[in-house]
Amino acid sequence: MTNRTYLKPPWMQRHVGNRLAPLFGRSVVSRLSVRGRRSGQWRTVPVAVLDHEGERYLVSYRGLSDWALNLRAAPDCRLTVRGRTEEITAEEVPESERPPLMAAYQEQYGGMPTVKDVLAALPDPADHPVFRIRARS
Repeated sequence: MTNRTYLKPPWMQRHVGNRLAPLFGRSVVSRLSVRGRRSGQWRTVPVAVLDHEGERYLVSYRGLSDWALNLRAAPDCRLTVRGRTEEITAEEVPESERPPLMAAYQEQYGGMPTVKDVLAALPDPADHPVFRIRARS
């Protein structure tokens, strides 16, 4: 297993908060579905999509999460926003381009529960995989 920087969410967030987030935060929280890198099964997680300078991004704010590893292995995925599902492709952003995106993410989502604390604990943009997303044609 590779060594990775990742802050695992607490039990309550994983088992309760992540299931309820799309219900209460429909204007902010979307659902990302990506195929598991080992199982090939669809995995769905709540995410906040960053709109920045005309592009859309997914930020793994807790570090190298399973969904980020899965996207690296299978970049074709699905994003459900306000009940509408679209087929998308994710392309990882190089580390050198992440600092302004992480700053924008913190500005936009830093007020959400846990985001500010996690970003303070993992301040290096290199610790956060970021993916530019585009609709598949």
